Amino acid sequence: MARKATTQTFTDDERAAMKEHAAEVRASSSRRGSKADKAAEDAKALLEKIAEMSEGDRTIAERVHAIITETVPDLAPKLWYGMPAYYKGTKSICFFQPATKFKTRYSTLGFNDDAALDDGDLWPVAYALQSLTPQVEARIAELVKRAAS
Repeated sequence: MARKATTQTFTDDERAAMKEHAAEVRASSSRRGSKADKAAEDAKALLEKIAEMSEGDRTIAERVHAIITETVPDLAPKLWYGMPAYYKGTKSICFFQPATKFKTRYSTLGFNDDAALDDGDLWPVAYALQSLTPQVEARIAELVKRAAS
């Protein structure tokens, strides 16, 4: 019996994110100037992306951005698949995914493979964010500090 080939398809939102990432890579590689100039342009692009978000996502994203940049100023803000992300060198450590990005009911603070959050054989790599209380903000600061260590 012949096996039918299956095709994995991406959603429109996923395709859009991939296109955004390709544009980010092209923009980053075409930037001229000092490392500091490039970093400033990356940070500006990230802040512009936050400013484009819906009010609820924008409010949370602005505060998450402030917490991350205050807690670990060595992390470089840069876009990653059209989302605010924070890099240690060339490695994306964490990112903010607005709820509207993939039409989910909550925003997400996610951590990538290079985040130092390992805890035995099982640990979370993404956290739902619906509102920011002082306790939530303290937890974000703690996670980001640990992730960047």
